[in-house]
Amino acid sequence: MLLITGCRLNEILTLKWTEVDLDNQYLRLSDSKTGKKMIYLSSMAVDFLKNIPLKKENPYVICGGKENSHLINLQKFWTKIRTKIGLEDVRLHDLRHTFASIAASKGLSLPIIGALLGHKQTQTTARYAHLIGQPLLDASQKISEHIMKNN
Repeated sequence: MLLITGCRLNEILTLKWTEVDLDNQYLRLSDSKTGKKMIYLSSMAVDFLKNIPLKKENPYVICGGKENSHLINLQKFWTKIRTKIGLEDVRLHDLRHTFASIAASKGLSLPIIGALLGHKQTQTTARYAHLIGQPLLDASQKISEHIMKNN
């Protein structure tokens, strides 16, 4: 969910079913780092959420071990995953950066990426949306072709 939504870890860990609208494909977070926030969901994210078992006695999407609680910490689990796939230095928050970088590499504008991430300032988004080399090479090629055709 972190990778395919660009959400912050705490936004997913504290997500309540009352904040999930699968029919309209969004999450309406009542509280996040930047206050109230809408998160638009891809069809993959909707499918993922549909496959999480609903526990009637627990309001949280990602249930914790205690009654009426959410999962608190993923670090031990994340460390096992990273080790198994050979990504020792990848933090959970890096998944948010990856979401933004892929969006930028697909040509989405910084304001659109910022809206998806819930950023209020484009400068914040620019730090997240590291461009992958291929789009930059493609852009350079297009510019060069244009120059050469017109000279």
